[in-house]
Amino acid sequence: MGADKLFGMHGSALQLRSQRLSMLASNIANAATPGYKARDLDFDKAMERVQKGESLAAAMGENAGYRTPLQPSLDGNTVELSTEQTLFAENAIGYSTTLSFLEGRVATISRALKGE
Repeated sequence: MGADKLFGMHGSALQLRSQRLSMLASNIANAATPGYKARDLDFDKAMERVQKGESLAAAMGENAGYRTPLQPSLDGNTVELSTEQTLFAENAIGYSTTLSFLEGRVATISRALKGE
Protein backbone atom coordinates (compact mmCIF):
# COMPACT_ATOMS: atom_id res chain seq x y z
CA MET A 1 0.00 0.00 0.00
CA GLY A 2 1.46 3.36 -1.02
CA ALA A 3 1.82 6.45 1.13
CA ASP A 4 -0.90 8.18 -0.88
CA LYS A 5 -3.43 5.53 0.13
CA LEU A 6 -2.32 5.61 3.76
CA PHE A 7 -2.17 9.36 4.21
CA GLY A 8 -4.34 10.73 1.44
CA MET A 9 -4.02 14.40 0.69
CA HIS A 10 -2.42 15.14 4.06
CA GLY A 11 1.05 14.05 2.93
CA SER A 12 0.88 16.46 0.00
CA ALA A 13 -0.55 19.19 2.22
CA LEU A 14 2.37 18.80 4.61
CA GLN A 15 4.88 19.13 1.76
CA LEU A 16 3.13 22.21 0.36
CA ARG A 17 2.96 23.84 3.78
CA SER A 18 6.63 23.05 4.37
CA GLN A 19 7.58 24.66 1.06
CA ARG A 20 5.50 27.72 1.90
CA LEU A 21 7.10 27.99 5.36
CA SER A 22 10.53 28.01 3.68
CA MET A 23 9.48 30.78 1.30
CA LEU A 24 8.01 32.92 4.07
CA ALA A 25 11.05 32.37 6.31
CA SER A 26 13.28 33.45 3.45
CA ASN A 27 11.19 36.58 3.00
CA ILE A 28 11.50 37.42 6.70
CA ALA A 29 15.26 36.78 6.66
CA ASN A 30 15.66 39.13 3.68
CA ALA A 31 13.45 41.95 4.97
CA ALA A 32 16.41 44.35 4.91
CA THR A 33 18.01 43.14 1.66
CA PRO A 34 17.78 45.83 -1.04
CA GLY A 35 15.99 44.61 -4.15
CA TYR A 36 14.75 41.37 -2.58
CA LYS A 37 11.39 40.25 -3.98
CA ALA A 38 9.01 38.52 -1.56
CA ARG A 39 7.76 35.13 -2.79
CA ASP A 40 4.77 33.09 -1.73
CA LEU A 41 2.92 29.92 -2.59
CA ASP A 42 -0.85 29.93 -3.01
CA PHE A 43 -1.51 26.87 -0.86
CA ASP A 44 -5.20 26.54 -1.73
CA LYS A 45 -4.64 26.63 -5.48
CA ALA A 46 -1.68 24.28 -5.29
CA MET A 47 -3.63 21.82 -3.13
CA GLU A 48 -6.55 21.97 -5.55
CA ARG A 49 -4.25 21.03 -8.43
CA VAL A 50 -2.72 18.14 -6.48
CA GLN A 51 -6.19 16.82 -5.71
CA LYS A 52 -6.94 16.89 -9.44
CA GLY A 53 -3.95 14.60 -10.01
CA GLU A 54 -1.22 17.08 -10.88
CA SER A 55 2.25 16.36 -9.53
CA LEU A 56 3.32 18.12 -6.37
CA ALA A 57 6.29 19.76 -8.10
CA ALA A 58 4.12 21.12 -10.92
CA ALA A 59 1.50 22.42 -8.48
CA MET A 60 4.20 24.17 -6.45
CA GLY A 61 5.84 25.68 -9.51
CA GLU A 62 2.63 26.97 -11.04
CA ASN A 63 1.31 28.49 -7.81
CA ALA A 64 4.45 30.14 -6.49
CA GLY A 65 5.19 33.71 -7.36
CA TYR A 66 6.20 37.15 -6.28
CA ARG A 67 3.98 39.19 -4.00
CA THR A 68 3.02 42.75 -4.89
CA PRO A 69 3.61 44.97 -1.85
CA LEU A 70 0.99 47.33 -0.48
CA GLN A 71 3.70 49.91 0.18
CA PRO A 72 6.78 49.51 -2.01
CA SER A 73 10.09 50.45 -0.40
CA LEU A 74 12.58 52.85 -1.95
CA ASP A 75 15.30 50.17 -2.22
CA GLY A 76 13.09 47.80 -4.26
CA ASN A 77 12.54 45.29 -1.44
CA THR A 78 8.95 43.99 -1.50
CA VAL A 79 8.96 42.30 1.94
CA GLU A 80 6.38 43.69 4.35
CA LEU A 81 7.47 42.21 7.65
CA SER A 82 4.11 42.29 9.42
CA THR A 83 2.43 40.55 6.46
CA GLU A 84 5.15 37.90 6.30
CA GLN A 85 4.99 37.22 10.03
CA THR A 86 1.20 36.86 9.95
CA LEU A 87 1.28 34.52 6.96
CA PHE A 88 4.10 32.51 8.53
CA ALA A 89 2.14 32.07 11.79
CA GLU A 90 -1.05 31.06 9.93
CA ASN A 91 0.83 28.56 7.78
CA ALA A 92 2.71 27.17 10.80
CA ILE A 93 -0.63 26.44 12.49
CA GLY A 94 -1.84 24.65 9.35
CA TYR A 95 1.41 22.68 9.22
CA SER A 96 1.10 21.68 12.87
CA THR A 97 -2.53 20.62 12.41
CA THR A 98 -1.69 18.50 9.37
CA LEU A 99 1.27 16.95 11.18
CA SER A 100 -0.93 16.10 14.18
CA PHE A 101 -3.42 14.39 11.89
CA LEU A 102 -0.66 12.36 10.24
CA GLU A 103 0.80 11.38 13.63
CA GLY A 104 -2.65 10.13 14.65
CA ARG A 105 -2.95 8.18 11.43
CA VAL A 106 0.46 6.57 11.94
CA ALA A 107 -0.46 5.67 15.53
CA THR A 108 -3.71 4.07 14.33
CA ILE A 109 -1.90 2.05 11.66
CA SER A 110 0.76 1.02 14.19
CA ARG A 111 -1.90 -0.20 16.64
CA ALA A 112 -3.64 -2.10 13.85
CA LEU A 113 -0.38 -3.81 12.86
CA LYS A 114 0.26 -4.78 16.49
CA GLY A 115 -3.26 -6.17 16.74
CA GLU A 116 -4.37 -3.79 19.50
